[in-house]
Amino acid sequence: MREFRLPDLGEGLTEAEIIAWHVKIGDTITVDQIVAEVETAKAAVEIPAPFAGVVTALHGEPGQTLAVGQPLISLADAGQSASPPDGFGEPATVSAQPPADQAETEPGGNVLVGYGIQAASRHGAPGERPASSKANRSDPLPGGPPGRIAVISPLVRKLARDAGLDLAAITGSGPSGLVLRRDVEQAIQQRTPMAAAIRVPPGAGPGSADDVVRRIPLRGTRKATADKLTRSRREIPEATVWVDADATGLLSARAELNSRQPERPVSVISLVARFAILGLRHYPELNARVEADEIMLLSAVHLGFAAQTSQGLVVPVVRDADQLPTRDLAAAITALADAARAGTTSPAQHTGGTFTINNYGVFGVDGSAAIINYPEVAILGLGRITDRPWAVNGQLAIRKVCQLTLAFDHRACDGATAGGFLRFVADCVESPVSTLGEL
Repeated sequence: MREFRLPDLGEGLTEAEIIAWHVKIGDTITVDQIVAEVETAKAAVEIPAPFAGVVTALHGEPGQTLAVGQPLISLADAGQSASPPDGFGEPATVSAQPPADQAETEPGGNVLVGYGIQAASRHGAPGERPASSKANRSDPLPGGPPGRIAVISPLVRKLARDAGLDLAAITGSGPSGLVLRRDVEQAIQQRTPMAAAIRVPPGAGPGSADDVVRRIPLRGTRKATADKLTRSRREIPEATVWVDADATGLLSARAELNSRQPERPVSVISLVARFAILGLRHYPELNARVEADEIMLLSAVHLGFAAQTSQGLVVPVVRDADQLPTRDLAAAITALADAARAGTTSPAQHTGGTFTINNYGVFGVDGSAAIINYPEVAILGLGRITDRPWAVNGQLAIRKVCQLTLAFDHRACDGATAGGFLRFVADCVESPVSTLGEL
């Protein structure tokens, strides 16, 4: 029997949440076969098997978070039986026992093993002494096999407790009626029909637990983003400057470029990104990091850009963006944005940025005081481009106008630097032809 533990996924990641299993107990798998998909703080990652064998245990369920180094899957050599005893759906014993704080012995001899998926036989293997702890708790499930106690993961139990739901009133969809995370989430969505299962605290009134329609766990990508933004607000003395810019010339230049090579189009955000990169040549203090009592000016521009996905806000990074021609930069931004929304970017593609741009104009807003992407020192925002009255050569005209916003770390530079950079980018937006001399 061999045990495959959750591997080190790099980039300083210490845990991952199981999204889905691609194998089940009893399956015979081969080397490098994908056995699970997990979500880290950076991205979804497929986990391949390092060796072949027959699956005897899956140490977790979808929605559960495992630390790096914890058991993920157990395998027996091909030919060894992996069939469950008594039709319960799990093997009676496993050779790789979990640590003591991940198993529990209940009265009557039932052993709760691992992460809420696997159960041992009533009396255990001959001479085997089960570990005891309070890491996992259990509830009997109606209709389960006699003498069995279903194991409910701590994550599922906490989710139900926070939502005020009685687990005994929830019908489980897992093996032998095991209550899974999806069952609790469905119960939360249907909490009005399940009023009998809701525990209302005494004296509950407006704003208390009975008014909560749904609780959304802050986990995975959303939690990583929340942690980074919270740290940014807590540690960075942030200031914001903004300016309105006439983007009529920018849109004309973009249309001209795309008419010449429609197969390699450029976007508005890619052109603004190009102007920002040029601006960083003049104002390198904004392509930097603050560490302890030092400001570290960085030579390369690794450009991050905010992308909204179904998993929340992420910031893919175009490495060495300052070395790319404009069309290549546009293609790189488009490809990374598509991959991020599809959930196929790797953790490495979300780290190492030195400067970030944010096109919040796609949400129909004019401006925003964006939060700096820690540990960077600045973020450039682009609002929507809309028709506005504008003075042109002393005459009133209708022009395409947008707002540019720069949030910056006041430790890294003063307002003169931030204002100079923003004015440079705005001038490029208003007169894109003027940038040709710097390309």
